[in-house]
Amino acid sequence: MPSKTLKTTTAAAVLALGLLASQPANAADTSDSQAFTFGVIGDTPYGDAEIAKFPSHIQDINADSALKFVTHVGDIKNGSSVCSDEYFAKIRSEFDTFEHPLVYTPGDNEWVDCHRTNNGAYNPLERLAKLREVFFDQPGKTLGTTMPVKSQENLGLPENVRFTQNRVAFSVMDIQGSNNSLLPWSGLGETSPGPEQLAEVEHRTDAVLKQIHETFTDAERRNDRAVVLMTQADMFDPSLLAAATANPETVSGFREIVAAIIEETNRFDHPVYLINGDSHAFADNQPLAEGSPWLNIYGQRAADDLQRLTVDGAANATNYVRFTVAGNSSDGGGVLSWEKVPFSQ
Repeated sequence: MPSKTLKTTTAAAVLALGLLASQPANAADTSDSQAFTFGVIGDTPYGDAEIAKFPSHIQDINADSALKFVTHVGDIKNGSSVCSDEYFAKIRSEFDTFEHPLVYTPGDNEWVDCHRTNNGAYNPLERLAKLREVFFDQPGKTLGTTMPVKSQENLGLPENVRFTQNRVAFSVMDIQGSNNSLLPWSGLGETSPGPEQLAEVEHRTDAVLKQIHETFTDAERRNDRAVVLMTQADMFDPSLLAAATANPETVSGFREIVAAIIEETNRFDHPVYLINGDSHAFADNQPLAEGSPWLNIYGQRAADDLQRLTVDGAANATNYVRFTVAGNSSDGGGVLSWEKVPFSQ
């Protein structure tokens, strides 16, 4: 089991007390100068009230000056608002105020579900192209402060990136809710996925599988201490468990991806962490451990070394999660620890 701590502090209080904003959940992990922290948010901002608070939330994260980088795991709007060019530009301008490197992976609310009438009845593929134009105009570089990353721009997916920090491999991938974008575009009158939609899903899934395998291959070659995967989709959403148990096809879009993660996790002799958004409620569990119902749903064997964390989102997006990567002298299960840090408003 990985070493973990979940506690609540406020960014303002940390600064007021003159403490280091990067102080990890387990102070013993600070002994190695190579320790570092990073922050994760997702499924925010949702609705007018949260949109108004979002600049303040960014400033709270900026105040945590020791963060090495920040990741937004997708959904920059709620599922019932318009997917307009103007909104994308607004969020991009706010992303530009991050003082840390910002890694962003798109969520389903900003393209997959934009076929909905109340979203503007867009073609989702047109919206995905626009997202790439607005947010990934400099492939291989993060938003906010520039940090180089290895992207899949050559495959047409500049949003899929990976990088390494102190022998920990990070891989951020475009995996979507709505069954990885296999739900019909009902807002456009479709009752089943069409050829154009299916082709996109197949191409994106193949790219994700390629990145998963390359991430682990490179991590083994470098003797990395852990792998951290990040996605928008919650492939183990507890609210979908009953439906998926009754009919595993409701999560069929994730099947190959879950199989690849299990294969590589079991082959990699170190901890693997999966960080996702999508389901909006903080979770800290092992959905692929022996005895999990998800193993039957996906038809897979266990992967006991995979630890999953879901970050708070939507109305619960009142905090960011600060992860601490232990110093190089720490190996095995104690590589990552984490804590929620509430926003000041």
